[in-house]
Amino acid sequence: MNLVIMGLPGAGKGTQAERIIDAYGIPHISTGDMFRDAMKNETAMGLEAKSYIDKGALVPDEVTNGIVKERLAQPDTKSGFLLDGFPRTIDQTNALEEILKSLDKKIDAVINIHVEADILVDRLAGRFICRDCGATYHKVNNKPKVEGTCDRCGGHDFYQREDDKPETVKNRLSVNITGSQPILEFYEDQKLLQTIDGNREIDAVFADVKSIIDSI
Repeated sequence: MNLVIMGLPGAGKGTQAERIIDAYGIPHISTGDMFRDAMKNETAMGLEAKSYIDKGALVPDEVTNGIVKERLAQPDTKSGFLLDGFPRTIDQTNALEEILKSLDKKIDAVINIHVEADILVDRLAGRFICRDCGATYHKVNNKPKVEGTCDRCGGHDFYQREDDKPETVKNRLSVNITGSQPILEFYEDQKLLQTIDGNREIDAVFADVKSIIDSI
């Protein structure tokens, strides 16, 4: 069961990704985790990525693609995986197709959590994050169970990202919409795209996600 999860910032993609990996026991493969692991393990691609990051430069697609290939070739992906944060461009989408072909794997479904942009502006303006583990909360919709304490790690240090502030959110969403549209169209053409209404309670959204996965 090989999945890609997509969604605009604030759509609840991260929350649904956590539920998927908890329910199905497949590895959650995010861009950030892949880079950190590759650099920590000093793989060939990890060292190359580090050489760019240390200079403050963008990591080229061919290096990112190489790190993805390294990760997808690891034994824990044998029963499936959830890709999160990759592909981000249509070039990366095409590269992923080649990577999977070389590994004799294929994508079974692309789950897109859809929420209208104007709703996301309100959502993102209220979002805050645990500095210790990265768990995401909202001052109205998803508060920690104990005020001031992270549910996941017990930390007490929270912050709001600069790009979650209202003055920058609209531009950020516009950039993401432009970038993601060709990818969504690509997977729509392949009959792999499953779009879910994310403007509902978390449990209701996950019920739809689970229905899609269980039908694979």
